[in-house]
Formats: sequence, structure tokens, C-alpha cells
Amino acid sequence: MKIYPYKRLNRPVTLRATSVSLRLSDGTRDQLETTAYSTQQQAVALGIAGRSDWVSATIGLSVTLPPGANAPDAAWSDLRVLAVLTDGETNVRTSVALTRDAEDGHDWSGSLEVLRDDHLGRASLAVYAVGTVDGIHGRSIAETDRSWIVDTVSDDPVRGLQLDVQKASFRKSSRVRLHAYADAPWIVDASARVPTVFVNTDVEGVIGLLDSRGSGVDSKVRDLLVAQMATDVWTAVFHGAIGDLEVGPGGSPVFPTDWQGEVLREMLPDVIPGVQVEEALRQVHRRRTGDSGWVELQTRIHYAAVRRADATKALAYAIRSVEQMNRESET
Repeated sequence: MKIYPYKRLNRPVTLRATSVSLRLSDGTRDQLETTAYSTQQQAVALGIAGRSDWVSATIGLSVTLPPGANAPDAAWSDLRVLAVLTDGETNVRTSVALTRDAEDGHDWSGSLEVLRDDHLGRASLAVYAVGTVDGIHGRSIAETDRSWIVDTVSDDPVRGLQLDVQKASFRKSSRVRLHAYADAPWIVDASARVPTVFVNTDVEGVIGLLDSRGSGVDSKVRDLLVAQMATDVWTAVFHGAIGDLEVGPGGSPVFPTDWQGEVLREMLPDVIPGVQVEEALRQVHRRRTGDSGWVELQTRIHYAAVRRADATKALAYAIRSVEQMNRESET
């Protein structure tokens, strides 16, 4: 939790997407359906149209400031509202000023242009209400409590962890680095733009099991296998995210703006329970870079990964299925 040396609003700004359109290479526009954005997920998916010839996207925005923003006795003046799009991968930062809908009203609106060449995957969209406080311009007096995700590739507006699953023969793959893992059923690459799971086709039966859609014991074993794979994925991506943190001027770690930030926000409440995620991030960073505490934290990290993967449920279903099969064989 940040401490500010001046008065601010104590409630967050509310942000909604109201429209999305693509400008195509021939100059025409393609107005996307409302399924391209989700207020519940706080995400925009620009790949939903299935087009590869778009140049830029225009996202319509609607913002509501919390009560007190326009109070006559407010500690600030020159109130402005800014939408800021940040891409941690390409280091592009775009901001646009929004317009008040009605004089002395709390609602503001406008649009943000997203240039396709500026982004490779996911960017983070936040809104800030800024003003002049104690004679200092541009101080933030309120902001969104959670940024929206603008995904230039996905066709589904979700903010959760997205994975790229690839099948390959680890012994014969053109990816030479896979040869070293020839006896592993799968490996996780958390260094890619999108976390990638490579499944080893050389392991007999694993692909058939993962692709099966039947019922009975096979389906329970498949679910158990997927849960184990998901546990490995969540563990790997957490370590990848926590190991690549930027540190601010005061020495505090900064949340990444891409999938790594989403992973950390998702898992930190189970890794360091009972504190704000910002404080949890600081504690984990101190333990990882300090002299002690990092090894002891591995149990909590594994627990957080198991919960995300629903491994307990998958195991319980598999056990019940086996017990039922044993009872039927005895009768």
C-alpha cells in the first residue's frame, strides 16, 4: 500500500470499455462486436475479428470518478483524467486525456488508439485522475485499482494466464535445446512472450491420453495428468516472474505489466497470506535476494500452484474412480 504526502480520494476510479474498432490497411474500419471486451474480466481482445491486416485499434472508454472528486473544498485543482496504456515488453507508453461528460459531473469519456506495431501481445491500461495539489501539478489523486488488459493477439477477452501448448519429439525436434530433456514428459518455458508447455511425443501414450475425451477411469487419469502439468506450469511461471522484477528508485520491486504481473497478483495471496499484494511482493523479493527465507518459501509457492491447478479435486476424482472400479470387480 502506497503512502502519499498529500490528500487523495479514498476510492478507486471505475473504467469501462464501450466500443472497439480496427483500422485496416486499406483505410476502412471494422467495428467489433461487444464480445471483444469484457468488463467482468477487465480485458480487450483485438484478435477476436481474426484479421491480420489491421493497423490500429480505437478503444472507447468511459470513466467514473469516486465521490468527492469535484467537491468545492477539494484539496486539488485543475482536475484531469488520463488513460495510460503501458507495454512492459516493448517499453511503449501511450496516454490520452479524457473529456468530462457534463460540467461538475463524475463521468468522463474518450478513446485510446492502439498502434499494432507498438505491441507484441499484452499491454496494461490504467486511468488516473490528476490535479494540482499544494502547488504541484500532475499529482495523482485517484486511479483504477486494477489495470485492464489489452491483448493484441487473443480472440478471447480474458485476463488469466494464457499458455501455448506445443507437441514435439524431444529427441528429433529441430529445437536442439529440447534434446537435453528427452526423458521428460513435458517441460515449461517461462521465458517466452507467452509461457509455453512442450509435450514430449516420444513418451508412449501421453498424447493419446491428453487428447482423449472419453469417460471413466481414463478421463480421471487425464485430469490428474493435466493437474500435475498445470502445477508445474504455475510454479515455473511464478519463479520466472519473480526472478525478472524491475526495482523502483526506492528499492521496492515493481509489478510487471504483462502476464508476469497477472501471475504474481494471482498467486501472492497464497504465498504471503494476510497482507496486500504490494507488501507480499516486497517480502518475496527480499527473501529471494536476501540471505535467508527463500528456501522456506518454496512450500508456499508450491501450495499456491497446487491450488491454481485444482490438483486436489483431480486427485479426489481419480481415487473415487479407482475405488468404484475395484468395488465393481469384486462383485
